Amino acid sequence: MHVILRLVVVLLAVPVLAFAAGEGGHAEGGMISVDKSLIVQVVNFLILLVILQRFLYKPLLAKMEERTAAIKKSLDEAQSARAEATRQQAENAEQLRRAYAEAQSIRDAALKEAAEEQRKLVETAQREAKSLVDNARAQTETDIRRARDELRREVSELATQVAEKLVRKSLRDEDHRRIVDDAVARIGR
Repeated sequence: MHVILRLVVVLLAVPVLAFAAGEGGHAEGGMISVDKSLIVQVVNFLILLVILQRFLYKPLLAKMEERTAAIKKSLDEAQSARAEATRQQAENAEQLRRAYAEAQSIRDAALKEAAEEQRKLVETAQREAKSLVDNARAQTETDIRRARDELRREVSELATQVAEKLVRKSLRDEDHRRIVDDAVARIGR
């Protein structure tokens, strides 16, 4: 608006200066002759300025302000989107950290559970091994007792047979029985 006022002042000053240069309105070859056509041209120019100001300058300023507002809005939206992206990135990083922590706790729990299972399996294996050893020992003792009993019986029979043969050759029945009883009593001890 200030530019238009300055331009109007300059345009109005030109005819005044031209009139003063022409010395009272004589048209003697000055640069600008002041006559009715100059005034009409100035009036036409002023009307053109008013029309341009109203139909071109004001809409142009309105578009410029609208464009400035749109750019400012876009910048605000971009800054908001950047802030949202930063927040989302921080949230994703936190979720990832929590997921890693949860995975670590699951892994630790699985390792602890596996160690406990291994300890139980070792204890079970040790109990079974001890049971097998005890059973084998008991079976061995039973077998040894049975073998001893059978050996005593066989030795007793063998001794009886040997004694019988010896007694038949040299002893009587009474001596024979006494010798067998002594042998059986010694074997029984």
